[in-house]
Amino acid sequence: MPDLIDFDALADALSSIGLDHWPEALRALLKQRMSPDAHGNFERWAELLTAIGAGSNNPDLKELLLGLAPWRKGPFALNGIEIDSEWRSDLKWARVRDAIAPLAGRNVLDVGCGNGYYALQMSKAGAGTVIGIDPTLVYVMQFLAVNLFERSSSVFVLPLRLEEVPPARNAFDTTFSMGVLYHQRSPIEHLRRLRTTLRPGGQLVLETIYVPGEESYACTPEERYARMRNVWLLPTIAELTTWMKRSGYRDIDVVDRSITSTDEQRSTEWMTFESLREALDPDDPSRTVEGWPAPRRVIVTATSP
Repeated sequence: MPDLIDFDALADALSSIGLDHWPEALRALLKQRMSPDAHGNFERWAELLTAIGAGSNNPDLKELLLGLAPWRKGPFALNGIEIDSEWRSDLKWARVRDAIAPLAGRNVLDVGCGNGYYALQMSKAGAGTVIGIDPTLVYVMQFLAVNLFERSSSVFVLPLRLEEVPPARNAFDTTFSMGVLYHQRSPIEHLRRLRTTLRPGGQLVLETIYVPGEESYACTPEERYARMRNVWLLPTIAELTTWMKRSGYRDIDVVDRSITSTDEQRSTEWMTFESLREALDPDDPSRTVEGWPAPRRVIVTATSP
């Protein structure tokens, strides 16, 4: 089976931004992750990619792409096929793109990138090399499918966690962490690790769920939040900015606050499982089914010293 990730191109891109030590350190891990040993569906997904790439006018293209479901991030338009993903990620990107330092010419790390939707938007905004990392293999396969049409040579999505990548040695101009912090058992450790990826003066773009309140505190759901098990700490914005200060950032700026709506996150043909609507109290949609405040999201930018 041919390598699905062009390792030589990846190595060249990493070398161009001063990460010459990454390719050798990651070679064996990427080979293992991109193999049948990593997931029982790997061979089926690889066959779908081959079929998708065999011809742009394939009449079965929609069914082939549906074979890579669930599509969480999007939308995408691929050769006349509209992928209506669970998240209207274009709405979040519209909130982010004008609130951050211009990406033209910047090298970017996108942590928890999913299927690369935002990474591709970063590239279209003029970014140089964009490295996305996400441990969920089907999202990597979705990116590879999308990129058969996008043909971006500067965006790479790798099946890795932040903790698994070698030291970044302050190589990136901008690092994104969107929808990741509340899944971390140690959010301050995550923030500090993100800072080590940034050059002096580089920008962190952080998006996460917060709870309302003027005081500085964080809440830990006993079991689930909005039906999600892997939610650990939900801070107020005051607490979040304290975490960031304690993690060494400066120029901390809250650039957007929003309440997630069922127009932005919902079940579709491309993601048929339960979504936000089922996570909210049907009698009081301002609360989750567990009684917590419904998801509110904040975008914060900060500078690495």
